[in-house]
Amino acid sequence: MSTPLGPDTLADRLAEVYVALGPVYRKVARIVERDQSVMGMSVGVRSVLDQLRRGGDLTVPQMARDQDLSRQFVQRMVNDALAAGLVELIDNPAHRRSSLVRLTPAGAEAIEAVAAREHRLMSRVGGDLTGDELDATLRVLRHMLAALEEVEAAGS
Repeated sequence: MSTPLGPDTLADRLAEVYVALGPVYRKVARIVERDQSVMGMSVGVRSVLDQLRRGGDLTVPQMARDQDLSRQFVQRMVNDALAAGLVELIDNPAHRRSSLVRLTPAGAEAIEAVAAREHRLMSRVGGDLTGDELDATLRVLRHMLAALEEVEAAGS
């Protein structure tokens, strides 16, 4: 079993992860934007629909918090999805002034089609990756996110 890295080595290796993540994120965003006409939705609307697909009915503030985005941006994406008939607003029994956002049947169909297309694209990834490697990757990314959230909360 490997031993944990010291702080300086860990910092250097995590910097490598950040460097690798940037191009991956930008490439995915470009592909999604390029295929917007095929998908029928923007990257932001796609993100809202996927969040609802995975988590069920949510409020705009919940979605914004979970995605670490501004409420205003998420509200604009929800408004775009509403205009396209992909989501609807329903009463929220827990909070009278903050409606729940719910996928419409058309929205569920649209995001399922997008998810199926993305699944086909991700199935092309090679490298003989194992479940353990992916578990480790997710563990590292979650630790990185938690550390960044602590820094952000502390304001330093």
